[in-house]
Amino acid sequence: MEDKNIRFIEWEKVAETVEKLFVDANRTLPCAVTDAISKAHDSESDPLAKSVLHKLEENLVSAKKLELPICQDTGMAVVFVKVGRNVHICGKSLEAAINEGVRRAYVNGLLRLSIVGEPLYDRKNTGDNTPATIHIEMPDDDDIADKLIITAAPKGFGSENMSALKMMTPAAKEDDIVKFVVDSVKKAGSNPCPPIFVGVGIGGNFEKCALLAKRALSRDTTSSDPRYAALEKRILDEINNTGIGPQGFGGDTTALGVMIEYAPTHIAGLPVAVNINCHVSRHKSAVI
Repeated sequence: MEDKNIRFIEWEKVAETVEKLFVDANRTLPCAVTDAISKAHDSESDPLAKSVLHKLEENLVSAKKLELPICQDTGMAVVFVKVGRNVHICGKSLEAAINEGVRRAYVNGLLRLSIVGEPLYDRKNTGDNTPATIHIEMPDDDDIADKLIITAAPKGFGSENMSALKMMTPAAKEDDIVKFVVDSVKKAGSNPCPPIFVGVGIGGNFEKCALLAKRALSRDTTSSDPRYAALEKRILDEINNTGIGPQGFGGDTTALGVMIEYAPTHIAGLPVAVNINCHVSRHKSAVI
């Protein structure tokens, strides 16, 4: 018997949506990100740092006006997908549809092709920036039962290479987590093109906490949990007290934001991951 609650979505609609998301994400930043850069420029006390922040703002305006990428590293294609329980993709698999969208975005949109198919020996470019890194959730949520929510988050590797993960024990305290995150930023120095955004994952297991940190970078608000919101502010303040500053030239603004995501974990562990993003914190979402 046919289930009348099922919503069928053609794979082509998914591909078209993904293509547009990645092109747009590489050309314009979310308002929350541009506002953070603008506020940092207005409050920066160091003249050189203030000048650098002004140049970053000019670059954003030029990229949007000329319809060019904000950064030459147009990133590895990371996609977060929430699939409503009643949604069915027709014609091709969801993964195939997403990769087709990424292929079109990077080839037709003239974005840099940065993916090698085999990582150690041949390192031959795939020629279309696929495959994407895809994270799929299927939440049992009535509000999105018939919807497909796609977030495109292209991630450059100048900042990705500065990420870190530590398997702490349950004896670790808030101070230990703050020190690990701040030390990771100090070690990164100017390499991730500060001012940066810092995604922090706490809990889960080895791979889960890394995913939490990556997902946190696509959030534009403080944590809904007041304890973690306070921790985000504490870490942000301590990072900005390092004096690394915009592009590593010193100043008040080393980070523009710290976002924490957490998850249940094992009684014997406390994993913590740090995923760093440059000021070009690209993410765009669409609902089908």
